[in-house]
Amino acid sequence: MWSTRMALAAAAALAIGLAAAGCGDESGGKATGAGQGGFRVPKVPMTKSLGKGEGQVNLVAWAGYAEDGSNEKSVDWVHPFEKQTGCKVNTKIAGTSDEMVALMKTGQYDTVSASGDASLRLIASGAVAPVNTGLVPNYADIFAGLKNKPWNSVNGVPYGIPHGRGANLLMWRTDKVKQAPDSWGAVFDPNSPYKGKVTAYDSPIYIADAALYLMSSRPELGIKNPYALDQKQFDASVDLLKQQRGIIGEYWSDYTKAVQSFKSGDTVLGTTWQVITNYVEADKAPVKAIVPKEGSTGWSDTWMVAAKAQHPNCAYQWMNYIVSPKANAQVAEWFGEAPSNAKACQETADKKFCDTFHATDENYFSKVRFWTTPIAQCLDGRKNVKCVDYSKWTQAWTAIKG
Repeated sequence: MWSTRMALAAAAALAIGLAAAGCGDESGGKATGAGQGGFRVPKVPMTKSLGKGEGQVNLVAWAGYAEDGSNEKSVDWVHPFEKQTGCKVNTKIAGTSDEMVALMKTGQYDTVSASGDASLRLIASGAVAPVNTGLVPNYADIFAGLKNKPWNSVNGVPYGIPHGRGANLLMWRTDKVKQAPDSWGAVFDPNSPYKGKVTAYDSPIYIADAALYLMSSRPELGIKNPYALDQKQFDASVDLLKQQRGIIGEYWSDYTKAVQSFKSGDTVLGTTWQVITNYVEADKAPVKAIVPKEGSTGWSDTWMVAAKAQHPNCAYQWMNYIVSPKANAQVAEWFGEAPSNAKACQETADKKFCDTFHATDENYFSKVRFWTTPIAQCLDGRKNVKCVDYSKWTQAWTAIKG
């Protein structure tokens, strides 16, 4: 059984100021590495050493990431942590990335399980601190493919501990869609025979899916990174999504509704996650899901520590614990994602779990463009043009959906 990823990157952007060239304060240092185009970040000190736990830790997390047995008695990795460390866990469940950013800016929380569409906002606003991975022993076993990435590091400096990852897949009902698709073009065809039965993910970050398709279908646009779009590239992506709106039956953010829609046949083609595929197949509905020939977008979550954490010692203990082999395996199986710790695959109850979720398959994930916060400083390294920042993405998404 897996829990839900509720609307990971919903609309209603917060005006965090990432569109400005100087996202940091006057003490900011310039970060030029990790392909991030040189946006400025505040100089927030990194924890140098740990002391005794403070007795509690305040988390902001996605549903399913900090289970304490209250949802299902046998699903509990919070109480073992509390017993082991003496740090009581206080969890605030967030429904969207925007909510996570807002909560972390209050200064009331110590750590957050941020997705890539929130992490750069948190870094640039000074809400989170660089993470001293030397104080997180289990970091050594994190898959190399998740370390020092554009959504969790700046200039080679890590800002979090990778938690897990997954791809956005193309799925279809094999009994309804007669010709198996191999391209995202199937969901962007204005003359689709499945008009009204096509689905798409309900989030501004879905604009990147259109951009990913345009990378190959319209190479003259010169898109190199679906999260780094200049105005012309952005407009083309938005136009494609407005055109797609005519064939969409429903957008989804609650995965349980997506499961029911595919199961009932109300939806026969569209964007999905592996966990949705598993549920639909378990209910005996004939479906197939693939990473299309263009590749895919995807998500990778990162545990980040607040710049002014009130309980930094317990926060570091939590980050180390939650990516330990056993706990990471428990979360991955419950939630429905590939674990971040390579040793977690030895701890899963389902011994085929890591194969199903491609946990060790870096070739598979090399085709996935993980969510990254769009900012004005083009993430593809271009210096002669400004890219469209996330606040504009959210405005456009509202217009797309009408």
